[in-house]
Amino acid sequence: MLEFIRTHQRLMQFLLLLIILPSFAFFGIESYLRMDSNEPPVAKVAGQSITQREWEAAQARQVERFRQVFGEQFNPAMLDNPEARQGVLENLVAQKALSAHVMDNHLTVSNDTLRKTILEIPGLRDPDGQFNKERYQQLLAAQGLTPEKFEAGLRHDMAVQQINAVVQGTAFSPKSVSARISALNQQVREVQELSFPPQSFRSQVKPTDAMVEDYYNKHPAQYEQAETIKAEVVVFNPDIVESRIEITDADIKTYYEQNLARYRTDEQRRASHILINSGREAAAADKAAAKAKAEKLLEQLRKNPNDFAKLAKENSQDPGSAERGGDLDFFGKGMMVKPFEDAAYALKEGEISSVVQSDFGFHIIRVTAIKPATVRPLTEVKANIADELRRQQAGKKYAEMAEIFTNMVYEQSDSLKPVADKLGLRIETISGLTRKPNPSLPKTAAFNQAKFLNALFSDESTKSKRNTEAIEVSPRFLIAGRVVDYKPVTRIPLEQVKKQVEETVIAIEAEKLAIAAGEAKLAELKNGGSADFGASKPVSRNSAGGPPPPAMNAIMKANPAKLPAYVGVDLGGMGYRIFKISKVTEEAGDDAAMKAEQQQVNEFVAAQEMAAYLGVIKKRAKAEILAPVSAAKPQQTATK
Repeated sequence: MLEFIRTHQRLMQFLLLLIILPSFAFFGIESYLRMDSNEPPVAKVAGQSITQREWEAAQARQVERFRQVFGEQFNPAMLDNPEARQGVLENLVAQKALSAHVMDNHLTVSNDTLRKTILEIPGLRDPDGQFNKERYQQLLAAQGLTPEKFEAGLRHDMAVQQINAVVQGTAFSPKSVSARISALNQQVREVQELSFPPQSFRSQVKPTDAMVEDYYNKHPAQYEQAETIKAEVVVFNPDIVESRIEITDADIKTYYEQNLARYRTDEQRRASHILINSGREAAAADKAAAKAKAEKLLEQLRKNPNDFAKLAKENSQDPGSAERGGDLDFFGKGMMVKPFEDAAYALKEGEISSVVQSDFGFHIIRVTAIKPATVRPLTEVKANIADELRRQQAGKKYAEMAEIFTNMVYEQSDSLKPVADKLGLRIETISGLTRKPNPSLPKTAAFNQAKFLNALFSDESTKSKRNTEAIEVSPRFLIAGRVVDYKPVTRIPLEQVKKQVEETVIAIEAEKLAIAAGEAKLAELKNGGSADFGASKPVSRNSAGGPPPPAMNAIMKANPAKLPAYVGVDLGGMGYRIFKISKVTEEAGDDAAMKAEQQQVNEFVAAQEMAAYLGVIKKRAKAEILAPVSAAKPQQTATK
């Protein structure tokens, strides 16, 4: 096979250039600004601290991943709550513990596995399947990565993934469990419904002034005018930086000359070969026989060179190339074993070599084409170089300007004008800002992000009217604000909302009457009474368009030993409903449904197995969360 004659190590080192770590795109401002070594940790794992900044960065990456998946439909407020923040921190602790476990036990993956993974990554190949070296180099340089750094990180991540796969792969659940679940899902119950909607009881409710006033006083938050802020804001992002970068022709020429090797394609040769196997460990007699066979074939080729493809198909023991008449396609230096390479590069186009011995056996080589070394002209790569220089300069310039922005809004905190003048930014005045993001405003607006609004509505900002610190509302997107006018929460007078309160009182009392009537009727039915139920209809857990979930749960939990059975369900604002169950039918599920249910059970068990394993790993790593996360709120500022 072709692999037998390639120099694996050098070839694979070259192919390692396929990847760039995607997670680097989510690191954000933390990598550009100074770190506070005195920052108290929020958790500890294996003797290492997890800082508030790491926690915030993990949350930012999670938000960005959701944004990429759901696009405009994603609302960051979904993740801005104590439960979500706690989940991020617990996941970060688990990752750190698992990583420490990998390091402590020297777990790794083989070179072959690593290489295979890299070769399967899409995105850096041309339409003809050839790896685009230039594109790779540009992306790699923009991310500040080296192949060695990437390889080490990828190897470590793959080792962690292997642990996940092994642990979850051991999960097992008996088929009887999924069979029982399938049977319950397929069970059909014939039900009739009797409704007690609150609307039917509204006419019976006569709210008094005392009832209205009592509800108004007991629910003050429902009748408050939300606090609002009028603020000045200033935004800093990479677009501002890039708009101020100028790349000259001289810059492009200098870069081209200093990196000429990147635009040079070394000479490549196309060759065909006939291989007679004889490995390094073969006996002397076997080697001699293989060599004799190769020399005999060579004699035939000296007489009839045009028979090369025919003889290769009939005699070559490299299956990968024999069926193609020995063709190995084009290759460059370093891609073949040295004896083979030396012989191939010593031949002229069309020439046939003598018998060449390598660790794989004896070769007869014919060079069929030669691609001379070429250098892409500056005119061809000028645009790519300009883009790369712009990215490089933007990265450096962004770090400098971001630090200026962050420091100035903090140090000169009585006005945003100094930082705006220094960096040429525009100050905007925004009115009507509320503590929560306004759904009527663009979700991507920096001033409409929960992280910024939390900082703006802090006591320090509203009372002192000093600048907020620089807030990173998305990766590399900073905003600072200053309160111009603050209107606190005010209670709306009862006179203005009396009709609204009366309507609420009527709805509540009507609902109470509906529930009372429903419960009384349910008791009567259980004692042998009768009622005018609706039409009978089948329901099951798998059926669509059935009763609301609370009602369905009650129906399916009802004891079918004695029919008819009656269940009553309070559906809140939807009133009270009674269901009469008259028949229960067991239906067999189809194979596809049963397989899906078995898969779901297995996935649940696998998740439980992984959770238990992580619990052990975290205990060994002495993982500890140092703050009550569910109540904690991450800092809303960027690094100073």
